[in-house]
Amino acid sequence: MSSSRDQTIGYLAAAGTVAIWSGFILISRLGGKSALTPYDVLALRLGVAAVLLLPFAGSLRQGAWRNGRLWALGLIGGLLYGVLVYAGFKFVPAAHGAILLPGMQPFLVAAVAWLITRQRIPRERLIGLLFIALGVGFVAQPYILGGTWTAAMLFGDALILASAAVWAVYSVLAKRWGFDPWTLTRFVAISSAALYLPVYALWLPKALDAVPMSTLVVQGLYQGVGATIIAMLLFLKAVKNLGAERVGALIALVPVIAGVAAAPLLGEALTGWLLAGLACVSLGAFVAARPARVTVMQVCGAAR
Repeated sequence: MSSSRDQTIGYLAAAGTVAIWSGFILISRLGGKSALTPYDVLALRLGVAAVLLLPFAGSLRQGAWRNGRLWALGLIGGLLYGVLVYAGFKFVPAAHGAILLPGMQPFLVAAVAWLITRQRIPRERLIGLLFIALGVGFVAQPYILGGTWTAAMLFGDALILASAAVWAVYSVLAKRWGFDPWTLTRFVAISSAALYLPVYALWLPKALDAVPMSTLVVQGLYQGVGATIIAMLLFLKAVKNLGAERVGALIALVPVIAGVAAAPLLGEALTGWLLAGLACVSLGAFVAARPARVTVMQVCGAAR
């Protein structure tokens, strides 16, 4: 009974994680389509998260504020990632972000891990990475075959891809340096806000008065509470109850859910190429998350 209950709770937590991470792409694109600047969205994210997490700052381990590695992770995962990803969503549809952000993570993490640690990629995982590469190729079809595209969209894709690479570096370094997610969540949010908000207030362009208060509330609460705090807690619970491999496979649903939901919710077109890209990237992420258990025959069966 206890095991069955734990599994049920684990699946519910995983479903919540998938929902919030899918919503992050949609809400970020919604902010990108508004008059808000990327700097506004990042300020809302860091400001709300820092206010909520500040009461827990005292329980950070001794010496945390003098730890250069933690500050490096704050700059990478809090500031650089935030600036790049929110700037990218000013130019590209949510489906592009769904493919290039969560979908590319298994590929980019494997590449960064190899560059930093020379860790070899298991042969089984290469199958998943091949599907991800194929999916990105489908997304790039307008650029390759001369279809409908703009320089702005190409620039936005480059920003999103750069943000995905930055997050991969952050993930690999956090694991290599041995920091737990709760420590990182608190430190990254509070340190990033301390560094960024004064610069934002004094020098960066703002458009907070150009949107309704409801837009500010949605962006602040979703980015600062949902994506930064709640999703992390749900993810940890899911991993504890189900295991990292099973949760990683479920997270592969994020690209296809976010990409397809963008059509009715944001009025963005889904072409056949984008749908093919979403399917391939999600399938590839699923395979890459479960390298020891997935075979070519299972991939073919999943595709059916």
